Amino acid sequence: MQWYNADLHIHTVLSPCGGLDMSPVNIIGEALAKGLDMIAITDHNSTKHCRLAQEIGRKNGITVLAGAEINTVEEIHCLTFFENIEKADLFQQFIDEQLMVIRNKPEIFGHQYIVDEAENILGEEERLLVASLQAGIDKVAARVKELNGIFIPAHINRPHNGLYSQLGFIPDYLDMDGLEVSRIPGYEEFINGHPEISGYCLVTNSDAHHLEHIGASYTRYLLEKPCFEEIRLALKNKGGRKVSWP
Repeated sequence: MQWYNADLHIHTVLSPCGGLDMSPVNIIGEALAKGLDMIAITDHNSTKHCRLAQEIGRKNGITVLAGAEINTVEEIHCLTFFENIEKADLFQQFIDEQLMVIRNKPEIFGHQYIVDEAENILGEEERLLVASLQAGIDKVAARVKELNGIFIPAHINRPHNGLYSQLGFIPDYLDMDGLEVSRIPGYEEFINGHPEISGYCLVTNSDAHHLEHIGASYTRYLLEKPCFEEIRLALKNKGGRKVSWP
């Protein structure tokens, strides 16, 4: 086994807050330049750039997990990952059924472009992707688990859109594979001040919306090979797989 560097929270140009340079091909190039072995595409409430990113990743020797950052009805952001693009497509159907239909205003929120490998614009998502789903966090987690996915509440220590900011506690009834902590000022004090999270695997990622932020924060995984199932084992600390922060 060996250690792999993974940034599993990256937004593309499909996210309204993503920079216009955040095409899948540019993201792969930047991730390679930063020495990352694995990344995940986690656009707001959408998996629609995952297929392209995985194809480009395979050509360039970097593993790309298919995922999405979901905004629940409680306004809690959650990272979701799937073992293959078919499962991600099924989860996209769930998103389409649950996403509150609010028309995007690009002049306010930003464009939501779908592009190809050559960065040609193929279309634009008209629904506002940062809107919340009509589903609560428990329903979202349950659907992810039905699809054999990985479910991790995002940036729990931030003042907005995290478990603590929205609920004030960690629900013990949720089937979670870990918790994401943002490496922002005070994150160590946050961890020390919340001993209840010590029972969960803690990971960190960049939450990159611009190329220069990719890999600014990442997690190291001790795995047999860089893939979805090995990541799941590492999050559970099984079979000698481990998680570490650099």
